[in-house]
Amino acid sequence: MEPSGSTAMSSASNHSPNSTGGGCLWEVSDKARLCRFLCYGSERDTYTAREEGRVSVESAGALLSMLQEGRGAEVVEEVKRFTQDGRAVRLGPSFFALALCSQHSELKTRQAAFKALKEVCRDPAHLFSFIQNKKDLKEGMKCGIWGRALRKAVSDWYNKQDAMSLAVAVTKCKQREGWSHQDLLRLSHTKPANEAIALISKYVTKGWKEVQVAYSDKENSEEVVKVLSYLEVVEKVKHSCDETEVVNLIEEHKLEREQLLTDHLKSKQVWRALLKEMPLHSVLRILGKMTSNKILEPGSSETQAVCDRIQSETALKKARIHPFSILLASENYKRGQGYQGKTKWEPDSSILKAMDSAYYKSFMNLEPVGKRFVVAVDVSTSLSSIVPGTSVSTAVAAAAITMIFARSETDTHVLAYSEGALVPCSISADMTLAQATVELVKIPGGSTDCTLPITWATENGKAVDVFIILTNNPLWAFTASPVESLKKHRQKSGANSKLVMCGLTSIGNTVADTEDSGLLSICGFDLGALSVIRNLAQDLI
Repeated sequence: MEPSGSTAMSSASNHSPNSTGGGCLWEVSDKARLCRFLCYGSERDTYTAREEGRVSVESAGALLSMLQEGRGAEVVEEVKRFTQDGRAVRLGPSFFALALCSQHSELKTRQAAFKALKEVCRDPAHLFSFIQNKKDLKEGMKCGIWGRALRKAVSDWYNKQDAMSLAVAVTKCKQREGWSHQDLLRLSHTKPANEAIALISKYVTKGWKEVQVAYSDKENSEEVVKVLSYLEVVEKVKHSCDETEVVNLIEEHKLEREQLLTDHLKSKQVWRALLKEMPLHSVLRILGKMTSNKILEPGSSETQAVCDRIQSETALKKARIHPFSILLASENYKRGQGYQGKTKWEPDSSILKAMDSAYYKSFMNLEPVGKRFVVAVDVSTSLSSIVPGTSVSTAVAAAAITMIFARSETDTHVLAYSEGALVPCSISADMTLAQATVELVKIPGGSTDCTLPITWATENGKAVDVFIILTNNPLWAFTASPVESLKKHRQKSGANSKLVMCGLTSIGNTVADTEDSGLLSICGFDLGALSVIRNLAQDLI
């Protein structure tokens, strides 16, 4: 019998679950802890939204254990997978792990790490982070980091780049974390592999005047001429005080904000030129600032162009914008004020309308996991709180999360629970975000019991792969342990069920059992949380 509090999207499933009642299947192995670390920077079963603390040896116990067991090459392969397949919510832990592997005592591990450098560190910021991690790990030791292997790996990083791509990269990201390209090229003793790379190397280490002297009278190859012309444009814009000239150079050569001077960014016309080719993710982040500075004004052609881009299916697909990213940006813009500083703006109705349209269109970017989900919302307390670090209310966040799974996964049940029982909740895949939010906030509050969705599935013979519990409560009261309820469901259904507890306003409270790899706590909520859930559902962490 279907409860009134569920939305069954499909009863079909391609899943053939194995019986799990036993213990060892759910033990948290070193490999599982490593994957958690590479995903979000902690070996614990808790993901904290927007937490960007620097990792250290003390927080990488499983990584160290695997290295001691001679499994360094396996660690490097996992680092490559997490950085290349988009599994990592935070990339810092991967650079740290690669740096640790690169100076391990085992030769095979070091060789694997250096070989993977270009695949893992895809842009200069990544490379600088890797180098800084190596320096930090050598702190207090007499030997330096610049041995033959590192010099060769860094040289290869530069030499194996496409020349034009490298020219763009070194002029966009010149330095980071105390390191510059000049430092790396000098310390690695890089011998350029071809004339175009030699040109870029000379530009970085000697400057534009030296380049002009060296290449003005030479017979240059087509590639060198192309790079030379690009670098000339970059130098020209750096020394230009003519607004019209700067705008023309930006539009003609697709220059980016990082290649301009601070004074250039005081010009409205320069910003309008930059907006035309700016990555959509960046546009969404600065809409408030652009409105505040009158760069985007009501009814202007620039505002219309931005609106058209925001809701363009082609642009959304190319940038792979997630609905939750649109929601966060939209609610922040609607707020009319930045989190820090005094920046304020009057939200433009046409921009808000475009973002609303973009939100629904962006669902096309969601790739189904193909698992059986139950998404249950705790409505025992008011959902009027704000998710920490965002402008999104817990009611809107919960509605958006249920919509994401209801629209992307064909086998999803949406439940709500309060007063010790499941309560009517008619959220469906074809609802708007506003309609789904209204459904949640109209349900009366009461006491809470987060085991109810699991008990419902067990008693009604619903085999579930992932239970996602969304609650506004920082602390939970249970009539029974969610861990025990999950184990009973596994035993009765034969499913390899997992449980994700999401404390939407939590800043550290958890209920997960660290000895069960199928349990995970999420404190707060952000786009990364959805990636973490996806990884858990696919047995990647």
